[in-house]
Amino acid sequence: MPRVRTQRTKKPPEGFADIEDTLLDFANRLKDIETTPHEGKRKNESLWPVFQITHQRSRYIYDLFYSREAISSELYQWLLKQGYADGNLIAKWKKQGYEKLCCLRCIQAKENNFNATCICRVPKAKMAKDKVVECVTCGCHGCASSD
Repeated sequence: MPRVRTQRTKKPPEGFADIEDTLLDFANRLKDIETTPHEGKRKNESLWPVFQITHQRSRYIYDLFYSREAISSELYQWLLKQGYADGNLIAKWKKQGYEKLCCLRCIQAKENNFNATCICRVPKAKMAKDKVVECVTCGCHGCASSD
């Protein structure tokens, strides 16, 4: 969650007003998810939309800075510091083989059975064709970069 801005906090760098509407849209979607009932779902399933929206928000900021070069380095660092994007996830996206990574939990060996990565990290070419892959942690359907 981004920090709450008050009168004592620094003003955002130049260019923030251009992307503020999109970031507010992501924040509103997160608030809507918090209020929706999650009865009848597994414990992990209720968190999947939160993971998806935070991934989308981080990917949006990543694309703005690295792909389109639409924001300044100062604004990018400020967005990371304020919590608008996940800096650790973005650092993984810059490494080869992790370009489509959905969340950091999928690559942590301690979080999964047999101290291995998540099933969604296995390339679809190496999976059985009729097998449906769904991550238990975040709900993605495969985030291997070779797909």
